[in-house]
Amino acid sequence: MTQFINTREALVTQAIDGVLRTGGGRLARLDGYPHVKVVLRTDWDKSKVALVSGGGSGHEPAHAGFVGQGMLTASVCGEVFASPSVDAVLAGILAVTGKAGCLLIVKNYTGDRLNFGLAAERARAQGLKVAMVVVDDDVALPDLPQARGVAGTLLVHKIAGALADQGADLDQVAAAARRVIGGVVSIGMSLDTCTLPGSPKEERIPPGKAELGLGIHGEAGVEQVDFTDAREAVEMVVDRLAPRMGPGPHVALLNNLGGATPLEMAVLADELIGSRIADRIRWMVGPAPMMTSLDMQGFSVSLMPVSQADEAALSAPAAPWAWPGCLAVGPVSVLPLPDGLTPIQPMPSAHAATRAFIDGCCQRLIAAEGDLNALDAKSGDGDTGSTLATAARALSGALDRLPLADLTQLYRAIGIELSQTMGGSSGVLLAIFFAAAGDASASGRDAIGALSAGLDRVMQVGGAGPGDRTMIDALAPALAALPDGFAAAATAARQGADGTAHITRARAGRASYVGQDKLAGHNDPGAEAVARLFEHLARQDLRP
Repeated sequence: MTQFINTREALVTQAIDGVLRTGGGRLARLDGYPHVKVVLRTDWDKSKVALVSGGGSGHEPAHAGFVGQGMLTASVCGEVFASPSVDAVLAGILAVTGKAGCLLIVKNYTGDRLNFGLAAERARAQGLKVAMVVVDDDVALPDLPQARGVAGTLLVHKIAGALADQGADLDQVAAAARRVIGGVVSIGMSLDTCTLPGSPKEERIPPGKAELGLGIHGEAGVEQVDFTDAREAVEMVVDRLAPRMGPGPHVALLNNLGGATPLEMAVLADELIGSRIADRIRWMVGPAPMMTSLDMQGFSVSLMPVSQADEAALSAPAAPWAWPGCLAVGPVSVLPLPDGLTPIQPMPSAHAATRAFIDGCCQRLIAAEGDLNALDAKSGDGDTGSTLATAARALSGALDRLPLADLTQLYRAIGIELSQTMGGSSGVLLAIFFAAAGDASASGRDAIGALSAGLDRVMQVGGAGPGDRTMIDALAPALAALPDGFAAAATAARQGADGTAHITRARAGRASYVGQDKLAGHNDPGAEAVARLFEHLARQDLRP
């Protein structure tokens, strides 16, 4: 896999320098590249307990992103997924530790335990007060003698960091850290493995599967499970965490493992807050990338019971840019639409044939969603099928409240429905189409005349015409042939849609933003949708 790096050998040092260049002068590094990679605060005066953490790189923004007032004093960075050396850890300890002492916060991996542990011994031999805590929050593999340390580590950073910032002594800070470690539980899930820089990707998780409980270094999880949607994914994670939750209200830390989009993470947040443990989740940290695994398309959830002291520590100000804050969760606030935007609801009326006609068209568009998306991906952004299917589902669901027996009002009602439920340029154009058809019908035009008037209005407003590689290339000939029946209209629509594959210079619509070489040989997806609709109607042997 191609990545935006220069060399694997310089990846971590260059990435650290990139962070420091935009750190506003609040962060610096020790002069020890490439073997000593320590990021530390520039405003540190050693008067309070220092907090040092770190480990292998590849988990950004952890750990350097959490260096700052209220959290870490220094971060010791190793190479990707590799523990830093004893000398590097010792350098970090010596650089920030004063009379108040230092707390090392270590994730439970053998390399980290050994290197941080030996560095602590050497620092104590030099007369420094050093304590060490080991985070083991991962509950994915309950039979392991030593559970892994994962994203729950960040809650330790925050609570211990707040206490240290307030002047607590080393024993108090270490005791708080151990209490947090005793209460926090975490587990992750991913749809894909991560890509190690400069190495081929391990294709371990097949399509349609997700891995539950995999580690932040890409280690295999407890099992591969069938993946359906975000709701079931959250339910499986909750099933593993719920039996291990402590009493009282909890904070949830929702962590992006690196490759999930903000849209996905927001959906996961909604599902977690609406899950069966929702009544026990009072605060949330994130969703945000905090303890990542390079580009892994997954998420993790950490849960911790919260006392009043913990709530204060989690809410205390923190300078690090990577800390997203700890916020109370609550219901969705909904305000009424402004005056003038709430549509007048039409008077519903029944008409079995019209209902079947509309529902059949909707189901045809829904069935074509994948094909139209794939076609659009060749010349656009791949969402035409989804846009049309979303509108079709909404329209099909609105049939009970539509004036099916009044064609004039039906056109107008469909226009209003599409303006509310269908996004993009297609939504507004089709809303204009049906609104104009309703106006024409009210003036006495028959169905074909009303639809033709709607097409004229769309061409006037949208600026496209036949030959511009849009849905009009199929719709215009279909409506012209419609007086001869749906079979003739379907033939004309198909010819028009197929003809768009030879139009390589689009003059309107989304395709006008795409190079000619991307358009050749591919039907316009809007025109293809029109052709498929008329072919469906022709197969029903209906009369216009």
